[in-house]
Amino acid sequence: MSEIVHVVAVLTTQPGERDAVLEEFAKIVPDVHAEDGCIEYQAVIDLPDVGPMQSPLGPDSYMVVEKWASLDALKAHAAAPHMKAFGAAVGGLIVDRKVHILSAT
Repeated sequence: MSEIVHVVAVLTTQPGERDAVLEEFAKIVPDVHAEDGCIEYQAVIDLPDVGPMQSPLGPDSYMVVEKWASLDALKAHAAAPHMKAFGAAVGGLIVDRKVHILSAT
């Protein structure tokens, strides 16, 4: 039995380039959702006007929230041709990337 894998990736773009990166991201979402083992995959940005309980990402950052049926499914996702193409398309626009690969407690 495989353990479900949770991923939270925090990405920061060049100033003012987040929308361009998210446009490219939207193009790959259907391909990712069609991958074996994909349970959840979406980009998220700050919800405005939340107040002091929020630690904002800021205008040039976004998160990708993912859930995979197994670590093998996540590894296959990382090697998928559409992910390589996405990286080539936006790589110069990304200035920082932190990927957290997690399991439930």
